[in-house]
Amino acid sequence: MEEPRIQTPGALAGEDDLDRSLRPRRLADFVGQEGMREQLTVSLQAASARAEPLDHVLLAGPPGLGKTSLAQIIAEELGAPFVQTAGPALERKGDIAALLTALEPGTVFFVDEIHRLNRALEETFYPAMEDSRLPITIGQGAGARVVTLELPPFTLVGATTRAGLLSTPLRDRFGIQHRLDAYTPHELGTIVHRSARILGVHLDEAGALAIARRSRGTPRVANRLLRRVRDWAEVRGTGVVTAGAADSALTLLEVDESGLDRLDREILGALCNTFAGSPVGLSTLAIAVGEESDTIEDVYEPYLLQCGFIRRTPRGRTATPRAYAHLGLEPPQDPVLF
Repeated sequence: MEEPRIQTPGALAGEDDLDRSLRPRRLADFVGQEGMREQLTVSLQAASARAEPLDHVLLAGPPGLGKTSLAQIIAEELGAPFVQTAGPALERKGDIAALLTALEPGTVFFVDEIHRLNRALEETFYPAMEDSRLPITIGQGAGARVVTLELPPFTLVGATTRAGLLSTPLRDRFGIQHRLDAYTPHELGTIVHRSARILGVHLDEAGALAIARRSRGTPRVANRLLRRVRDWAEVRGTGVVTAGAADSALTLLEVDESGLDRLDREILGALCNTFAGSPVGLSTLAIAVGEESDTIEDVYEPYLLQCGFIRRTPRGRTATPRAYAHLGLEPPQDPVLF
């Protein structure tokens, strides 16, 4: 029987069976992140041999690189129950207490967006992570007393897109820490082939590479683009995902050869045209393109930085000459002084 999961907005809630079917279930099926996989394999085997819970794990990196999949894989490899929640869903100490006291021994407790935990709530995790104990204050004022609850041994797996926002005391309590990096086109091509087999999509090598090159180094994006290219190939093509089918479908989706979508180009356009190359603050840029600041900073900006299209300066974001060339524009004659 499937283990119970706590599903919250931004985590598994809203995912359909198709999305879940594309997730690797074992560490051997997980593509890329070779160094991290090797280290995690050793840790898992050692914990299993000692019949102990795995040390607490912190997974950091941009969205879509497989942090949730890895948390589920850890539970699968350990044969342990899996419970999931998210930082924003934990609003009171009672929320954390209710979850922790209900855990079965050895449970993998996954907290997505752990950097968004309230600082006061972080302290609730400290004794739970270190000593498997949970102090609870009963009553108020002079009559208040503290009762300590014994917790079953468990493994906390935290995922964050912004590790720098974690407090040092919380971060230091994770015995295993890994950062996931962007995937290469070759690794993404392997992922696309695997997903195509699961979905029953006819895909040739050139088609897989065309999708991989426009996937922003992110498996989640690669799988999303594969499904959309499959739709185009079935409706307007021969049913086979070739390079030509991928190019036509992705052009229809407004995803260009560098993997930039419409909002990426709007961000570059605002920097190059609206603000004429001058440094722009994040909040001002967000208003200019009609998007949330956090979304720009966490989702769009990392890829634009990685591609060398924008720079972060003390005065704000600026576009690089490469961004002007990508948009077919001439860079300003007078360079911006940083």
